[in-house]
Amino acid sequence: MNFFKRARTRYILHRHAIAHALWAEVAEKLACLQGMTAVEKAHLRELSTLFLHEKKFFGAQELQLTDAMRVTIAIQACLPVLGFGIGCLSGWTEIIVYPGAFRIDRDDRDEAGVVHHQEQALIGESWSRGPLILSWDDVERDMQGKQSGRNVVIHEIAHKLDVLNGSANGYPPLHYGMDVTQWAASLSAAYQSLVRRVEHHHRACIDPYAATNPAEFFAVISEYFFCAPEILHAHFAEVYQQLQLYYRQDPLSRVHCE
Repeated sequence: MNFFKRARTRYILHRHAIAHALWAEVAEKLACLQGMTAVEKAHLRELSTLFLHEKKFFGAQELQLTDAMRVTIAIQACLPVLGFGIGCLSGWTEIIVYPGAFRIDRDDRDEAGVVHHQEQALIGESWSRGPLILSWDDVERDMQGKQSGRNVVIHEIAHKLDVLNGSANGYPPLHYGMDVTQWAASLSAAYQSLVRRVEHHHRACIDPYAATNPAEFFAVISEYFFCAPEILHAHFAEVYQQLQLYYRQDPLSRVHCE
């Protein structure tokens, strides 16, 4: 079975490889790729090729998606799994891209059974086996890295990884050898510290949206890990170390190599 899987992967990479000119054009614009080695970029290109082959993209509200737009999303979606492969992004196929922020209007039931009506504008959303939904305006904004620690694609992919354990709670399946106790202690302490700062109206060291709940905390710190690692490391060094073990990458070393 592994033989056939490897053969299929080689076939896809050979027949459907992202054109070099297109790859170079998009990769050059992505701030989150700065400092990556040629080997890392080559592997990321392969993962992005597989991602594009497996996922179906749809433009909402008459948005016309170009190849460059698809590649832009694919690269950022695959960056978090560069260290452990694209298999963890299976089980869902659709990516819906809106021109800008999109509105939701629905009823959600909390753990106590209470139904809450939600009406709000979102820039991204993801479900366990449902589609990945993105605002192109925000994807395009994040490409330039002008707002430290902001990346809607990475944020939503972090949610996809988080729910692989069954629910969105800031606790994705950890790799063999990782200390579950240390993960929980490091992230919980940082989360509680951030919540206290937000509750007391003190300046938050990272996006205060991270204090919403543990799932959003994991998604936001994942954004910072890849897009502003120096900020995350300066304020939550132990959290950075846990994410370094989980993502099997060290973005801080890329910053120092620039």
